[in-house]
Amino acid sequence: MYKIIDGKALAAKMRAELKAEVEAFTAETGKEVGLAVVLAGNDPASQVYVRNKIRACGETGIRSHAFYLPADVTQSQIEELVASLAANEDIHGILVQLPLPKGLDAERVLGLIPYEKDVDGFSAENIGNLAMNRKTLVACTPFGVMKMLESESIPLKGKNAVVLGRSNIVGKPMAMLLTNADATVTLCHSKTENLREICARADILVAAIGRAKFVTADMVKEGATVIDVGMNRDENGKLCGDVDYENVKEKAAYITPVPGGVGPMTITMLMHNAFIAAKRSVE
Repeated sequence: MYKIIDGKALAAKMRAELKAEVEAFTAETGKEVGLAVVLAGNDPASQVYVRNKIRACGETGIRSHAFYLPADVTQSQIEELVASLAANEDIHGILVQLPLPKGLDAERVLGLIPYEKDVDGFSAENIGNLAMNRKTLVACTPFGVMKMLESESIPLKGKNAVVLGRSNIVGKPMAMLLTNADATVTLCHSKTENLREICARADILVAAIGRAKFVTADMVKEGATVIDVGMNRDENGKLCGDVDYENVKEKAAYITPVPGGVGPMTITMLMHNAFIAAKRSVE
């Protein structure tokens, strides 16, 4: 019998705990935890993400500083804003919502965020620290996955873990986190040979490949833990993950749903990272 790992419930619990920690931090230091969110242009999906992030700040007692820039903002204008946030001691985390409007160099903009304020965990310094198993700010989605595994006391040491997808945002940091937790990790991608056989040997299978219902029941080992990071639309326009949930769940011991699985954890870990950054700023 499979068990659903409920990301929505876990995220709510963690946000309540974080709110108490944030309040204690403010009482002790006299400082509010500050998170700056920069949105350029009017991409509808980005606007929804930013609204959700600002709402999560409210729920956890974090002070959000939102900056809305027009679609015709220049490179120098956005760089000037990010540089000023980098120098501002009241801002502990900086988040630049991607994608930026056409013509802007996102890499240059992100490069202005000091790694101590890089709450997305995407900077070369933070990724490098993660690779060396040092204390660092970790990419939010993989960090959330680790918290989900921990919440169910799923053993990782010596286990066979397979990560599907090698993006810098999910796949690579996910593989590093699992490696640091003493799992034996295989990182797969679109050019991997014998993919079905590799997945079918996994004790923990993390799907982050961006293809609707790609992982089928014959790719899953009996009793495996299946984490679905995907967010797609099926042929009927309904939200679905990278895993064929209805068929895979019968073989899995643990499985995450879409929606209500990894998604809510990502923004929660963003708040957690902002709090970590604030704490480190006064150490």
